[in-house]
Amino acid sequence: MEIQFPSTITRVVFLLLMFFTVTESACNTADQEMVARAFHSVPNFNLSSFGHLVNQSNCSNPSIKNLNLTSMDLNGTVSWKFMKNLSQLESIDLSLNSLQGYVPGWLWSMKSLTKVNLAGNRFGGIIKVESFSSIRELNVSSNRFTNMVELNGFKNLTRLDLSFNELNHWPIGLSNLSKLEMLDVSSCNVTGNLKPISGLKMLKYLDLSNNRLSGDLGFVIRRFESLKYLNASFNNFSGVVSQGMLRRFGKSAFLHAGNFTSKLNVNTRNRTKSALNGSDSGSSASAHQLHHQRAPLPINDELDPNHKPSTKSSSKFKPFLIAAIVASSTFIILTTLCSILIYKRKKDHKKRNKWAISKPVQPQPFKMERSGPFSFETESGKLWTADIKEPTSAPVVMLEKPLMNFTFKDLIAATSYFGKDSQLAEGRSGPVYRAVLPGDVHVAIKVLENARGVGHYEAVAMFEALAKIRHPNLLPISGYCIAGKEKLVLYDYMANGDLHRWLHELPTGAPNVEDWSTDTWEHSTGPAISPATSPEKLSWAIRHRIAVGIARGLAYLHHAGAKPVLHGHLIPSNVLLSEDFTPRIADYGMVRDSGETLTTEFDVYCFGLVLIELMTGKSGSDECKSLVRKMVKEGRGVEAVDSTLTQGGCSVSEVVETLRVGYLCTAELGQKRPTMQQVVGMLKDIRPTSTSDIV
Repeated sequence: MEIQFPSTITRVVFLLLMFFTVTESACNTADQEMVARAFHSVPNFNLSSFGHLVNQSNCSNPSIKNLNLTSMDLNGTVSWKFMKNLSQLESIDLSLNSLQGYVPGWLWSMKSLTKVNLAGNRFGGIIKVESFSSIRELNVSSNRFTNMVELNGFKNLTRLDLSFNELNHWPIGLSNLSKLEMLDVSSCNVTGNLKPISGLKMLKYLDLSNNRLSGDLGFVIRRFESLKYLNASFNNFSGVVSQGMLRRFGKSAFLHAGNFTSKLNVNTRNRTKSALNGSDSGSSASAHQLHHQRAPLPINDELDPNHKPSTKSSSKFKPFLIAAIVASSTFIILTTLCSILIYKRKKDHKKRNKWAISKPVQPQPFKMERSGPFSFETESGKLWTADIKEPTSAPVVMLEKPLMNFTFKDLIAATSYFGKDSQLAEGRSGPVYRAVLPGDVHVAIKVLENARGVGHYEAVAMFEALAKIRHPNLLPISGYCIAGKEKLVLYDYMANGDLHRWLHELPTGAPNVEDWSTDTWEHSTGPAISPATSPEKLSWAIRHRIAVGIARGLAYLHHAGAKPVLHGHLIPSNVLLSEDFTPRIADYGMVRDSGETLTTEFDVYCFGLVLIELMTGKSGSDECKSLVRKMVKEGRGVEAVDSTLTQGGCSVSEVVETLRVGYLCTAELGQKRPTMQQVVGMLKDIRPTSTSDIV
């Protein structure tokens, strides 16, 4: 007899079988092992921290849906083949590492994959989907992808970031991405017009900045009714930009975007007749006709969106009266400004000329007329004291020229009693003086205020050890002097001073043949001496060379020895510039009493501040750093670029990309900052043609 089970029991058994099947599928996977194999040859990949990669589950070995390895200091090549069977993988985030190599085409076709972020690595090669892609968000910014990008299979994309790659041309198939809402192709060196994106009607965010695009921008942008954000700056566009577009996107969206004119929106009902005919009678004119009657306004002029053209005055004397008022006001303002400028130039003349230091003053005959202790006042009013009776009792040890016999007395003589006229700078670690010792030995002398508590023999050991560290981008100690508790260090003399003065105190451009401190208003009879100038400040190549040189010097300190040598106070005034603008780091490895725990990550942070200051021309304060980081994060880094660089015809995209390196170096968490070796690689990749110029 055939037994009939109730239908309810059958369904329960079936559901239990399905449950165990699904549980087995979800739990008994080898996803973690496959990822471990994929990153087995990648330095710094830590299997012990693998737990955050998987889903929270009661399974002992759950499947991986979200693979997040961002900012883990990974470098090397991923073995992608081991990730091919991660059937439930939904997102990959490998951003802000130094991974390299190619990305296989099958990765884009993984059925469950919807988000991929590879930004801030060194990936290159081809981006091409093998069949169909489910990816909705793709970020491959700041990599090495070229024009081999085909997007025909990425029809589900809503967000696409290709910025900071060397594409040169629009990607193939871009026009087919009908769902695209966000597109960033900034700093990709793209040429051509906007036809490939003209059909992307769903766009809400569009960044075209720092390319070589051309064509009528206004004609295309008017088609994007949903567009909320636009950046077309630094391109070669043409056409007419209306006041409505200026209000909609802001003037910064069109900064240096090409040869534009701006069309004013005029209220023809009330203004057009009087503007054209000078009265309320006569035929009306359209806004289009009015536009052709007026001269076009350059896009870089200050345009007021609420501006309305004024009517013609009935009084014929009113224009003359206005002109007279304007002329007299202008004269008064200009006279006042000139007076202020002349006063400031006179006041700063002595300071500016002090940094024209290619030829230090030769020491004059000197006779010591008293015994110690000797106290010296700095420009800021601080005192430092050499507690010795006889200045000849404190020898100067010349490490590279041991046969030269100098004493503290020679230092006093060469600096005119460490006078303010000889002082070059004064930082946290002490004042710096210039001097020419007997035998025409040009040196800079630094007083180490924070080493007063260091014993004599400990200081000697420290100086001897630092003297052995040699690198083209490090300024070696050429000698030292211990005078009581004061420790003085001697460095080779650098013709172009330090980076801080070069950036902020030397005027840009060719030397001015007129010296305002010697004009007839002061009745000076001496010859005019031009203040120091630095036309090299306009050169992006020189600033990039300086940035790479500083990075190389700091990388040598961190990685060349058995243990890292820390700087702890890397600031622009501790970077000296040679005659050919080779940067040399000074003041490294010195004992400090600040109580700070010094780390390589802190040095990287300080380098990031120096890099931001070098690219922006602004002081590397916390406020400046925060503002620049915000601009870079929002894709507005171009707004922070030093205007003198743009005058020199720099590659703005390269400067902005260098700012992004500063952004990475100043991350709040130390473990998210790159190493100095990685920084050197990133900077050299930005402008590889200039690396041969670096010593």
